[in-house]
Parts: sequence; structure tokens; C-alpha cells
Amino acid sequence: MTTELVIGVLGAGYFARFHHEAWSRMPGARLAAIADRDLDKAREAAPAGVHALPGLTEVLAMGPDILDVAVPPPAHAEAIRAGLAAGVRAIICQKPFGASIAEAEDLAAEAAAAGIPLIIHENFRFQPWYRVLRREIAAGTIGTPMNLTFRLRTGDGQGPEAYLSRQPYFQTMPRLLIHETGVHWIDTFRYLLGADPSHVYADLRRLNPVIAGEDAGHLILTFEGGVRALFDGNRLLDHAAENTRTTLGEALIEGSGGTLTLDGAGVVRARAFGERESRVIFTPGPLPGFAGDCVHALQAHVVSALLTGTPLENGAAEYLTVRRIEAAAYRSSETGARIALD
Repeated sequence: MTTELVIGVLGAGYFARFHHEAWSRMPGARLAAIADRDLDKAREAAPAGVHALPGLTEVLAMGPDILDVAVPPPAHAEAIRAGLAAGVRAIICQKPFGASIAEAEDLAAEAAAAGIPLIIHENFRFQPWYRVLRREIAAGTIGTPMNLTFRLRTGDGQGPEAYLSRQPYFQTMPRLLIHETGVHWIDTFRYLLGADPSHVYADLRRLNPVIAGEDAGHLILTFEGGVRALFDGNRLLDHAAENTRTTLGEALIEGSGGTLTLDGAGVVRARAFGERESRVIFTPGPLPGFAGDCVHALQAHVVSALLTGTPLENGAAEYLTVRRIEAAAYRSSETGARIALD
């Protein structure tokens, strides 16, 4: 049995660097190559002993077990299809998956037909505080869940210089708040409740006139039994945290038997119904990487699945639901209607 998987990463942009760093300290995996059409960026990103390559053909020629696609959506289809044709053991694809829902559906079907796992790099559900929240909900700590709320407050969206220091393409994206950011919590709400919503309502708006897309709004997801999940997003406002990018905001989960809260430091607290005081049930220690080291956690999850057969989360076919909810959110905001999901 293979005890070390060979990894090839396509992409050397801002967020791809988190992928590279995580692979570089991954038991059971060896980062062999980083490819980018800007070879200088690939060389800058590649640690000692890792090949810097100019493109997809070259990285696949090295015979990776896992192809990690960390490039923008317009390049996803070509990379995934090339990986399938090359017979890699698995493909990880950065979110949002595909340039359109139709393309994503085709790619998911092609991967299934080839028998090759295609996993979407939707990593927020792998943040340690959400794993704790899922465990506590499942254990009945708050009784029957009724309301889930996440308040996104990144504080990076004000003024003419908004986003330019880190991700300047945010300024020109025609769809920003939900397409780029809110999808994380669409998936996280599904993960926490273990179910898919039946209806979507969204009210989205643009507050900063220098950007093309929406940067604030509310998204309400309806789940079975009257449960509601609210994503309250505003990229111009901040929240109380030493690093606002640790959690990007704050969460409140309310049930018949109590509440769970998540603060900007990643601390989870529980309060029993009728009580005034809450107790700390999780405090994250110092963690490397991005947002609770969730990139490493997702990639380690894929390595474990390939080496030991543990079940995979976030397969492409499953993730299509997130893309469809996203589309329904924009349709709802445009029409002012509550949208039923098939």
C-alpha cells in the first residue's frame, strides 16, 4: 500500500500559498511540484526540493497522486479534465467549483464516471470551532436547534483601497458577498445541521461604490421543522477580535435547551436554557495556517481517505447543492421572492 502520496498543485496565487504551506507539513504526503503560468510566482512559492513548473501539462507529467487545483474558476474545467485523463488518484478543486453550475454538473458527472474522487476545497467546515459546534449540536447540548446566525464582519471593505492589499480582484467581481464569501456559511450551515435547506431568501446590496458586486446583505435558509439559518454579512463593518480573519465574525446557535456562541477568537461557549452564565467548552490553541488551520485539516482529510478509506466530505456531487443555493440567493435578491429549492 502507498504510504506517501505525491502532490502537484496548480496555482501560486494568494490563497494557493496556504495550500502549499499545508502540504509541506502533511504526514503521508509529499509536495512535489507547484505550477503557475507565471513561472516566477511558482518559483517564489516553491520550497526547497519542490519543482516550480510553468503549467498543467508539466505538473501532470510528474505523475501526482493528488492534483490540487488552486486557480480561478475559468481554469477549473481544463485542469480537472486533464487530471481525469491522466488517471490521478484524486483531485481537489478550489471553490467556487466551475465557471457555472452547468459546467460544475458536467465535471462532477465526469469524475464519477471515471471513478476518481473530486473534492471541493470548501474548508470552513473544517475549522476546529465548527467541528466542536457540530459535535455539541449532535450531542443535544442545546436541545432541538431552532436558529443559527453568523454575522460576517471582515472590516476590509471600506474606501477606495478596499481589498487591494490582499485580494484586489474582489473590486471587480460582479458577485462578491455570497459568491465569494457567503458560500462558506451555506456549506457550514448544512454541515452543522446535517441537512439541506428547502427555501432561500436573500436581500443583498452594495455599500462601497468603488466595487462591482454586493458587499452586504442577509441570507435566510429554511430547514425542515422550521429551523432558520441567517447569514448576516457586511464586509465594511468589523467585530471585536485581535485578528478579524480568525473567524471573520461571530456565531450564535439557539435551541430549545440552550445556546452556543462563537467569538472572534474561535472560543465556543455554551449556556443552558434559563441560566445566566455560559461556560467555555473550546478554546483554540496557537494554530498555523489560515483560520484555525482549516486548509491543512481539509487536505489531511483527503489524504486519510485515500490511505485508510475514511469517508470523504465535500465531494463534487454533494457540493453542487451549495452552488444551487448560491444561484437561488441571487435570484431571490433580484426578484424579492422566497425561492423553493428542488
